[in-house]
Amino acid sequence: MSLDDHPTVRAVRARGVQNVREAAVSAEFLKQIARECGADDVGIIEIERAAIAPQLDYIRKVYGRTRSLLAIVCHMNREPVRSPSRSVANEEFHGTYDHVNETARAIVRALDEHGIPSCNSVAAFPMEMDLPRIMMVQHKPIAVEAGLGRMGIHRSIIHPKFGSFVLLGTILLGREVDAYDHPIDYNPCLECKLCVAACPVGAIKPDGGFDFMSCFTHNYHDFLGNFATWVEKVADSKDAKDYRARVPRTETMNVWQSLSFKPGYKAAYCISACPAGEDVIGPFLHDRDAHFTEVVKPLIDKDEFVYVIPDTDAEDTVTRRFPHKKVQHVTSGRHTGSIQAYMFSLSLGFQRGRARGLDFVTHLSFTGASAFAATVVIKGKDLQVVPGRHVGEAALRITADTKAWLGVLNRDLALADAIGSQLVSYDDQKLFAAYMRCFPL
Repeated sequence: MSLDDHPTVRAVRARGVQNVREAAVSAEFLKQIARECGADDVGIIEIERAAIAPQLDYIRKVYGRTRSLLAIVCHMNREPVRSPSRSVANEEFHGTYDHVNETARAIVRALDEHGIPSCNSVAAFPMEMDLPRIMMVQHKPIAVEAGLGRMGIHRSIIHPKFGSFVLLGTILLGREVDAYDHPIDYNPCLECKLCVAACPVGAIKPDGGFDFMSCFTHNYHDFLGNFATWVEKVADSKDAKDYRARVPRTETMNVWQSLSFKPGYKAAYCISACPAGEDVIGPFLHDRDAHFTEVVKPLIDKDEFVYVIPDTDAEDTVTRRFPHKKVQHVTSGRHTGSIQAYMFSLSLGFQRGRARGLDFVTHLSFTGASAFAATVVIKGKDLQVVPGRHVGEAALRITADTKAWLGVLNRDLALADAIGSQLVSYDDQKLFAAYMRCFPL
């Protein structure tokens, strides 16, 4: 049977279906479908938008025919998110994330019925855990470009109407659109610093700085690194008694709950405390003291475990500002697969408190199969990383075998052993110790 005689081909041709793949789609039509499918707000940008250029290759790995991006917002119920009870708050997060993904799927199906090719990306977990970049589509910069809000001091999107109580999704469109959106001309963030006050690990700085690693280590404790660390502790334990000595009962229950239900956010307090947004700000404007007493103070006063890497700014914050909270020492749990990934991670884990009073240039020289040079400049709370070359006059020079350095970062090799085996060397012991304290393992 020839292709022309195949029943499917004859049926399609009989309907007179034509290829309209290249025609631009109406933006209003797309937005109407998105809202009908459950989105609370929607915006559209072109694939050539300069602000998303850094993630273009990853977007095309998800959907190679992408020509436009449709960003959606679904808002959460505020009071559950504000609850000091993490089970209540996390259910609202997870329920809304499910809603975002279900809405995105419904949009794709509706668009397909109109001959518009599209692909929904994942709103949250699960992600590409086997790749260096686990989040293939980064929703925040797309949402900003699509006019759905701006990034607040807490590093979450603040929608002009719904405030911080929103979750984001992105649909990749295989067609161009006849009109595109642009960022709003103001930031809804009030710079009230309530997120600074509520953060139990001090990740959000009053001057706008952000300690990503401290936030990640505590808030996402049940999501990523903790599970790998728990498995290793199980493997290392001799028997049940030894296991109980290594792993507190609360940690065992945390892992059980994460596997049985869904991982829990430990402290999305920055979102809970935020009064920004037209639908949110009313009570704050009416009585700021009452907002602090009723919303923020219960989070600050909560007696809870706070997960920190030892000898970090986060540990200092907990012991100084929240003495009633209980410090739980953990490792970051992250895995670094390349020296390039290590260079990228430096700004994420930089400890500004540990860098206070420091002012020096470090030249890094990595040897072996993956030779690489880099410069790291620490000047108080300011950090500059120059990958690929040595710049300026170095006060500290570190030379390391690439494989050994990655082994130290991933806790497969003790730093002392690497130094003793001359796989890692330096020319100033005091500055080397200072450098390492600025970037906890």
